[in-house]
Amino acid sequence: MALKRMIVEIGMGTDLTGADYTKAAVRALKDALWHNSLTIAHALGQSPHDMHVEVTVGVPKPDKVDKGAVAAVLPYGKSTVEVVEGGLEIMNDEGTNLTLMANAAAVVYLDIPEKT
Repeated sequence: MALKRMIVEIGMGTDLTGADYTKAAVRALKDALWHNSLTIAHALGQSPHDMHVEVTVGVPKPDKVDKGAVAAVLPYGKSTVEVVEGGLEIMNDEGTNLTLMANAAAVVYLDIPEKT
């Protein structure tokens, strides 16, 4: 058996006034996931809990993201979370606060038998 890529979901999340990197990352992953109802696992005779989900989040300051909080968004499956440099910060006119944007990609894999 081998892990095969089944689905790629992408999303964007923001924190408009708090500069909370984890909040923006969580919102980005929710945006990617909450517009879908994945039935592929059942269609292949597997459980959604059998899915392997690799999450990549891009924010300007990756070390400010709580990976555990991001992983907790996933309703089932085994997950990994990687946070990389990306996203966007937009400073307000006064230079006292910023709007933060995060991007997320969730790649779903299933363990599928090899063809013989």
